[in-house]
Amino acid sequence: MIHARGLTREFKVKKETVTAVAGIDLDVEAGQLVAFLGPNGAGKSTTLRMLTTLLPPTSGTATVAGHDVASHPAAVRLRIGYVGQKNSAGENFLVRDELVTQGRCYGLSIRDAAARADELLDLLDLRPLARRKPGTLSGGQRRRLDIALGLIHRPGLLFLDEPSTGLDPKSRADIWQHILRLRETFGTTLFLTTHYLEEADNMAERVVIIDGGRIIADGTAERLKNDLAGDHITITTSTEREARTAARIGDGTATGTTVRLQVPNAAAALPDYLRTLDGAGIKVTTAETARPTLDDVFLALTGRSLTDDDIPA
Repeated sequence: MIHARGLTREFKVKKETVTAVAGIDLDVEAGQLVAFLGPNGAGKSTTLRMLTTLLPPTSGTATVAGHDVASHPAAVRLRIGYVGQKNSAGENFLVRDELVTQGRCYGLSIRDAAARADELLDLLDLRPLARRKPGTLSGGQRRRLDIALGLIHRPGLLFLDEPSTGLDPKSRADIWQHILRLRETFGTTLFLTTHYLEEADNMAERVVIIDGGRIIADGTAERLKNDLAGDHITITTSTEREARTAARIGDGTATGTTVRLQVPNAAAALPDYLRTLDGAGIKVTTAETARPTLDDVFLALTGRSLTDDDIPA
């Protein structure tokens, strides 16, 4: 569904050339759910805009849904759906009418557009809202309408740019329930960005991380966490001196009386570590294990948090 090679985008800023995307290679197979992650300014929005034909690449190539984004952008647009960060529907027309009009813009007959609108109203639980105006809907309801608008022409590939940002936890869970239902019902390929790392961790079967305009990690969330971050063991000791000794024994780091270790399997390593500390006469007051997060993966790769907002644009 997506095949990109050397995809690059440069901008002129005050007579200087700024490289936003620096030659990325990317392949996405049909039916995958891919989360595209990166801090602000990392290049993910620029990449998304190039893949959806909203921004021409400076160099490199990208084929999306079987067509080149540069030479055949109209063919790409006919075969993809795009749900941006802002609301897509107008404020003054009825929800069902918005969907029918969107279908007509994609060349559907009035009859087919109406049938497709009714199908999506049922699929996304929008039927009770069909006679409402979008301006009267809640945030979660509007996002479901945005997704329906992106699906009106039955695209095989749907781009979602932070679909749950700004929603309360219940609405976020509701949106994800509908996103996963889409994939199950239609086999839609989903390519999305999100700032909520737990969403990518729990929902996406593949995670691609971009930083500085380059892809720095690509794989399942579980594999990335196992290979790049590892489990964590955290203990506290009675004194700072004991903590420093415990850190040396476990090849970890000590902060005050807290010791933190990174290990491949924390549950298996903890008993042996505690026995070793006991043999060294070190009193451990608390001990806990934790699985790594995707932010830990990014921290291991770059030395900073994935949620940092201070990356130059």
